[in-house]
Amino acid sequence: MHALVTGASSGIGAAVVDRLLADGWTVTGLSRTDPGPRPGLTWVAADLTSPGAVGDLLADVGPLDAVVHSAGVQRSARLGALSLADGALMWRLHVDAATAVVDAVVDRLADGGRVVLMGSRTAVGVAGKSQYAATKAALVGLARSWAIELAPRRITVNVVAPGPTQTPMLADPGRAATPPQPPPLGRFVRPEEVAALTAFLLGPDGGMVTGQQLVVCGGASL
Repeated sequence: MHALVTGASSGIGAAVVDRLLADGWTVTGLSRTDPGPRPGLTWVAADLTSPGAVGDLLADVGPLDAVVHSAGVQRSARLGALSLADGALMWRLHVDAATAVVDAVVDRLADGGRVVLMGSRTAVGVAGKSQYAATKAALVGLARSWAIELAPRRITVNVVAPGPTQTPMLADPGRAATPPQPPPLGRFVRPEEVAALTAFLLGPDGGMVTGQQLVVCGGASL
């Protein structure tokens, strides 16, 4: 089984790579930073903030069984102090890159294959994160539309939507306007927990789940 994972060098993307490798997958990882050599992993250097180059980068990837778009960034600000540049950056990386990646490889994705887009529980709206939330909400529209289109090929498309997760993004100065708060269950989500849910969707027991947003947030969305 062969999976393509974006954002493979850090945070949730790296955890997804580790989980899939442990489960016996081969993985092609896209990221700006080299994730380091590991058996079963092929790294493709890619800056997905320039999604127009994706088609050429993926030309030699070969047949796929799954695609996981995990590359992401968060920039936070309240209304009255929003940055159009930050909003455009998040849209390119979350929405345009997801579109470019899946569009480029859909004909190489096996019938019965899987697509997972990494969303956020903030997709329903959170004060101070409107631009970020909008990009993550857009992923739900993409996933549901693609799920309908790809159902005849038995390809599932879903969004995994984490709450605050213990990754480098929590300390990113770009989201300082909205410092993370531990959810009601008392700790941040672990990247490995998000990877486990992703692995379920990619595995044999996830074949009848499609067009859905699955939230793992420790109660933050309650």
